[in-house]
Amino acid sequence: MNYTIKHITATETYIVRHPVLRTGKPIETCTFDGDDLNTTFHLGIYIEDKLVGVCSFFKSKHQLLTEEFQYQLRGMAVLDEYQGFGLGKFILTHGENLLKQKNTQVIWCNARENAVEFYKKTSYKIIGNPFNIEDIGLHYIMHKTL
Repeated sequence: MNYTIKHITATETYIVRHPVLRTGKPIETCTFDGDDLNTTFHLGIYIEDKLVGVCSFFKSKHQLLTEEFQYQLRGMAVLDEYQGFGLGKFILTHGENLLKQKNTQVIWCNARENAVEFYKKTSYKIIGNPFNIEDIGLHYIMHKTL
């Protein structure tokens, strides 16, 4: 499957964030704190000219991790009909490579329960205890050293 990965704006992520991560909720719930900071960047993966997957990276430290230079992965999503083709791995790896160039030491995320296996396959590890995010569900803190 031929794909292209591009830097996109926070607003452009909504076309994928909304149906995958905020199903049935108002579009405003697709806005994340820090989306527009100059240290944040958003990536989109395209099949032909259609945006089918997104992920966002926020400069943010987690208290359970000791590394100085950390980024948080948020809003990772691939449209349902494009899941299972490796697109999530492609866009995530692209973001990780960009963060390595910024001397980032660790990436962490709050992984939904149904995404834990995906992250494990890309070398992320669980730390801490599972927790619930209201109206969204059970999550695990996962991290990967770069």
